[in-house]
Amino acid sequence: MTEYRTVRVALLGAGSVGSQVARLLLAHGDELAARSGARLELVGIAVRDIDAGRDVELPRELLTTDAESLVVGADIVIELIGGIEPARSLILQAIHAGADVVTGNKALLAAHGSELFDATEQVGAEIYYEAAVAAAIPIIRPLRDSLAGDNVQRILAIVNGSTNFILDRMDRFGDSMEDAQKTAFELGFLEADPTLDVDGYDAAQKATILASLAFHSTVPADGVYREGIADITPAQIDAARTAGYVIKLLAIAERITAADGTEGISARVYPALVAREHPLAAVHGGNNAVFVEAEAAGPLMFYGAGAGGVQTASAVLGDLVSAARRHIAGGPGLGESTHADLPLLPIGDVITKYQITLRVNDLQGVLAEVATTFANGGVSVETVEQTIDPEEGGTAFLVIGTHAAREHALQATVAALKASDVVNSVVSVLRVEGV
Repeated sequence: MTEYRTVRVALLGAGSVGSQVARLLLAHGDELAARSGARLELVGIAVRDIDAGRDVELPRELLTTDAESLVVGADIVIELIGGIEPARSLILQAIHAGADVVTGNKALLAAHGSELFDATEQVGAEIYYEAAVAAAIPIIRPLRDSLAGDNVQRILAIVNGSTNFILDRMDRFGDSMEDAQKTAFELGFLEADPTLDVDGYDAAQKATILASLAFHSTVPADGVYREGIADITPAQIDAARTAGYVIKLLAIAERITAADGTEGISARVYPALVAREHPLAAVHGGNNAVFVEAEAAGPLMFYGAGAGGVQTASAVLGDLVSAARRHIAGGPGLGESTHADLPLLPIGDVITKYQITLRVNDLQGVLAEVATTFANGGVSVETVEQTIDPEEGGTAFLVIGTHAAREHALQATVAALKASDVVNSVVSVLRVEGV
């Protein structure tokens, strides 16, 4: 029988993910030892309430409310508490004690990633965080390792299963936003307070992590441009379908060049039009996908379940095996390189296509005046479709597709359209991505 060195593992948190991590670690200890080259000893599980009900029955002798004492002496600390504090303090304590850390805490990494990674470099430790972006979908390791010799140009990602489920219901089943959210809640895709998902905060945190890693730069979380899906209407869904698109909430990380020639990064989240032949258009229900465009490798897509206790536990245990291997082999951690130090550029510097829907007076010369407004703003019109407004006589809808334009030029044009005498209202402005 093979003798393995013992690696002491402390688990912080026993919620839907943590309890599954504990269950799998205890049930598959021999297999994990063979894969990692170490006997992974779960020395304790920090919880808020030892007597709380849990979906998974855990050995009571492993449960403790003293997380700080548990961290002391551990070789690897798995942090699945979530939120900023006490997770941040406990991780820093673990790092300074020489432990490697496995975490799925997207909020913490987005807000304090630089601080944590700097701490690991000082002591030669490592942070593993595959579970922080897309649960079981491997994307952190491919970006950090597999594509380390390549140059990532752009990432388009569906990283929030709740909003993807909602938009998919609206597109494929004709649900209203209200009905789609109700179904999402009933099926467990949406929390009672949907703000984090529907308003794009969750996706923005993940965009921060992806942009920082892909472009080797520090990306401030509060600089990520964010729009949610709350205002998306069935009419917009129908107009997108007619034009050959589907609406998806995208987290985007991209290398761009500003109007003044500055090279930098764009990190943004918003509902966007995606061509129906694009791979991301086929991501249905609560699934996630990350579409990477690299200079040499070309387009790559990583697809699967982006949430769920068992699915996320899979990513956590994968990181645990990697951490155990490094612990046995020795040597300093690789850290997270921010050598590029590219600036985060404002949304106004982004170049993409747009679809603008206008309600206008159905009169001769209106289309020409609208076209002139676009031309004066430096935005080139590619397509125009006109339909009569069925609810109000004498008015029509113009759905205008543009060629690629810079965001600040588009917004100036929209402002001019709103001030125009022939435009009753700007019904919607949607960006086109993946082209």
